[in-house]
Amino acid sequence: MTEENQNPESNEERVVEPAEQSDELILDVTLRPRELQDFVGQEQIKQNLGISIAAAQKRSEPLEHVLLYGNPGLGKTTLAHIIAREMQAGIKVTSGPALEKIGDLAAILSNLQEGEVLFIDEIHRLNKTIEEILYPALEDYSLDIILGKGPAARTIRMPLNRFTLIGATTKLSLLSGPLRDRFGHTYHLNFYETPDIEKIIHRNAQILQSPLEPDAAAAIASRARRTPRIANRLLKRIRDVADIKGTGAITKNIASEAFGMLGVDEFGLDEIDRRLLTTLIEKFQGGPVGLNTLAAAIGEEMDTIETVYEPFLLQMGFLERTARGRKATPAAYRHLGFPAPQAQTLL
Repeated sequence: MTEENQNPESNEERVVEPAEQSDELILDVTLRPRELQDFVGQEQIKQNLGISIAAAQKRSEPLEHVLLYGNPGLGKTTLAHIIAREMQAGIKVTSGPALEKIGDLAAILSNLQEGEVLFIDEIHRLNKTIEEILYPALEDYSLDIILGKGPAARTIRMPLNRFTLIGATTKLSLLSGPLRDRFGHTYHLNFYETPDIEKIIHRNAQILQSPLEPDAAAAIASRARRTPRIANRLLKRIRDVADIKGTGAITKNIASEAFGMLGVDEFGLDEIDRRLLTTLIEKFQGGPVGLNTLAAAIGEEMDTIETVYEPFLLQMGFLERTARGRKATPAAYRHLGFPAPQAQTLL
């Protein structure tokens, strides 16, 4: 039996999964704000970026290189496109895994026009050899090319047009120190506050031409896991239900029916979240248990648990990370309807 058959649930679409899915690309592009003033939330980042962009334009210089990091779905790609638009510059988009050869990066860098933006998503997955090619490009706007092999090899330095690199990553710790130090701006995108998520939902409902009741917007925001991408995805699913089972208007009753169909509860937990916590409580007495053991028990990869499920469960206070492993909190017991855990006597 293949691994795929052993864990069929892992291939199902997860509506509260912040990682981008192909069927959401059109939605995301349509709903993305195009200007900094339209970007909701992340106020400190917006303020600092606004000043830096204005200063760069005043000096007729490209913006210093920018590194954006944070959980999936918080707006790193959107901000990159907004920066390019605010700088009135073109943008070239690629990702760390897509740059397999030195020639791939060299071709992109040599074709950048003056002031253009190069956006590299998942920059922490760059090949180390390719990463080293970036160092002189970021500091000196030059590209070192090696011609020939062995003793006859020689290096030619080719000048590049001044450009701005914007890197995005979910794992800042995986970036090497020399690469991190070459970014003039480093911004951490935080999870959004519920009022900001509501603003995003109201704005996007207008773009989608879907009438939206305030109570329904509040219900969606409370289940969006403080992540705009998930809010957009929930809004789209609920709009489908409203179009088929209602008049097209998104009401609180329609939203509640859609949440029931999607298996999303009042805290934004879905079936996978509840399975993780239930397994932790039923099989491991609430923990602590090692991440590898927990991953094997629920049939998920350790990296998936650590980057997708854990951040929100930790934010909500349903999960603890201890030196000995993961542990369910009393709040998780109450939410899932389990008896409160007995206090353990220390030996």
